[in-house]
Amino acid sequence: MAFQTITEMFLQTTTHHADKYLYYYKRKDHWEGLRGKDIRTTVEDLSYGLISLGIKQGIQAAIMSANSPRWAMADYGILCTGGASVSIYPTLTAEQAAYIIKHSESRVIFAEDEEQSAKVLEVWDDCPDLKTLVVMNDARVTGKSVGGDERLIISFVDLLEKGHEYGTEQNLDFEAMCKAPKPDDLLTLIYTSGTTGEPKGVMLTHHNMVANIEGSLEHIQIDETDSLLSFLPLSHSFERMAGHFLAFSRGTSVYYAESMDTVAANMLEVKPTVILGVPRFYEKVYARVLESIGQSPAIRQKIFWWALAQGKAMLKLNMAGKKPGWWLKKKHGLASKLVFSKLKERVGGRIEFFVSGAAPLSAEIAEFFASLGMIVLEGYGLTETSPVLAVNKLEKFKFGYVGPAIPNVELMIAEDGEILAKGPNIMKGYFKNPEATAEAIESDDWFRTGDIGEFDEDGYLKITDRLKSILVTSGGKNVAPAPLENALVLSPYIEQVMIIGDKRNFISAIIVPNFEKLEAFATENSIPTGDLDALVNHPKIQELFEREVEGAMAPFARYEQVRKFTLLTREFTIEQGELTPSLKVKRKAVFDHFGDVIEALYSDSTAELG
Repeated sequence: MAFQTITEMFLQTTTHHADKYLYYYKRKDHWEGLRGKDIRTTVEDLSYGLISLGIKQGIQAAIMSANSPRWAMADYGILCTGGASVSIYPTLTAEQAAYIIKHSESRVIFAEDEEQSAKVLEVWDDCPDLKTLVVMNDARVTGKSVGGDERLIISFVDLLEKGHEYGTEQNLDFEAMCKAPKPDDLLTLIYTSGTTGEPKGVMLTHHNMVANIEGSLEHIQIDETDSLLSFLPLSHSFERMAGHFLAFSRGTSVYYAESMDTVAANMLEVKPTVILGVPRFYEKVYARVLESIGQSPAIRQKIFWWALAQGKAMLKLNMAGKKPGWWLKKKHGLASKLVFSKLKERVGGRIEFFVSGAAPLSAEIAEFFASLGMIVLEGYGLTETSPVLAVNKLEKFKFGYVGPAIPNVELMIAEDGEILAKGPNIMKGYFKNPEATAEAIESDDWFRTGDIGEFDEDGYLKITDRLKSILVTSGGKNVAPAPLENALVLSPYIEQVMIIGDKRNFISAIIVPNFEKLEAFATENSIPTGDLDALVNHPKIQELFEREVEGAMAPFARYEQVRKFTLLTREFTIEQGELTPSLKVKRKAVFDHFGDVIEALYSDSTAELG
C-alpha cells in the first residue's frame, strides 16, 4: 500500500479527496457534508491544540462519545500529534470509564456532551493523569472537580481556536507531524469489554492497523464510489478498522447515523452501498421482515414464500457454480420484481453487501438474506487482531463459515481445537500487563484466540464456540452453547437467550421473550398482560415457548437439547452489566443477577437426564 502509518494515510486521503464530501452528519432535517480539506483543517488545528496540552508520542488521549465526524476527527487529531487514542464506550458507567481513563494514563479526554462530561467530573479526582476535558458539543460544563491550575475544561471549538493560534506561534509543520510516527509506534488502546474480570488494554500499532486494512481489502473491495452508514460504536475494533480507517483510506463517504434507533430511517435517506453490523442487527431485520409478512394478506404471504423459494433455488445453483435454466431465470426475475426489489428499497435500494462480525451469525439468517439478493459476508476476528482474521468473499461465500483467512494472516487449529493466529495484525500486547500478554501470545508468535473452530476442505473456517464457554455436563458430554442460542433466537418470540448446563445433568435456558410479540399473542388469546410475572407463567405462554424450544432443538443431539427453560420479565442490558457494548451476553453477570432463577431450574429432577 502507499502508506505505512495511519497518519500517512490521513494525509494521502485528504490530499487526493480534498473536494469530496467524506463525512456526513444529520443536522435538523438534512444531511451536511465535510470535504476532505475541511476535515484536514479541523484535524490540523486539533493536533496543534492537543500538542499545547501535552499530547505527544508516548502520551494517551481518550474519546468517550457516540459516532460522529467529531469522533473521527478527534481520533486523527490525537494520532497526528504522535500520541495514541483510547476509545471508551459512551454506554459505560462513570466507574467503568474511570478504570480505563486511569489505567491508560490518559491526559486529555473528549466527552460527547453534558451527560458524558458529568461522568468525567464524577471520577476526575481518581484519575491523576487527566488534565483536560474537551466537551465535544461545545456546551458549557462546570463542576466541583475543576479545581487547581492544572485542570482545564474546554469546548471543541475553543480547542480548535487555541490550536490554530498555537500552531501559528510555534510555526508547526502538520505534514511533518503526520510523517513522524513509525509503523511500530502505538496507535491506539482499545479495552476489551471482557465477559469476566477487568478489561485489558489492547495495544495496536500503526503497522497492525495498516496490515489489517491491506489484508481485508483483498476480500472486501470498496472504493470512492461507495457510501457507508456508520452505526456500530467507533469504540469497537470492527467499526474502528473497517468503518473508520479502511473506509477513509479508500475515499468512501461515511454517513454517521443519528442513533441506533434511527438506523432504519437513515438507511432510507442515505442509501448506503455497504453496511457493517453485528448478528443482533441482522436478527432484528430478519424478525421485522417475517413479522411484516405475517401481518400481510394471505395472497401476499403466498407470493413472498414462493419468491423466497425461487431465490433459494437460484442461490443454490450460483453457489455450486452452475447456471440456472430459462424457467428458473424467468421465475426468479418475477420474484425479484414482486418481492426482492421492494425489500431492498427498505435498506436504501443500493446495498451491494453487508458485513457481519463480533459474534457468530446464524447460517439460516445469512441464507435468508442471500436468497433475497442481499449478501451478508460473515467475518471473524478479535480486538487483539486489529480485528479481522478471516472473512467471506463476494465471489465465494459459505453460510455458517467466517470465510478463509485474509492473505497476510495464518490460522491453525491446536490439538484442543483452539484457533491460533499469526500475522502483522496481532497486537503488541496488553498495556501494563505482561503476564496476560505472555499467556495470550506464545513464544513462536501464535496468538491464542480462545475460540474453537474447524476448517473445511476449502480452508473456510467455522467457529464452534468460545473455549471457555463450552459446557461439560455432569455426564461428561461437551456442549457448545452458541449453536443452541443461535437456533433459539430465530423464534419471533425470543429476544435473548443464555444456555446453561456446565456440571449439571441436563441443558437448560434462560429466555428473554420478545415482549411486543408476546403481548400480541396474549391479546389474541385473551390472556391478561398487565402483570409480566403472571404473563410469562401463564400456561398458554408456557405451552407456546415449549413448542418454540422443541422446534429449535430438533436438529441437535439428545444430550444437547434444552430440557427446561425459564422466562425472564426484563431484557439483559448494557446498563445492568449483562451485555458487553457489542451485545454479547456476560455469563457471569447473568449468573450473579439471576442465580436464584437458575437454581430453581435444577431444584428438582423432573427433567429427563442428558
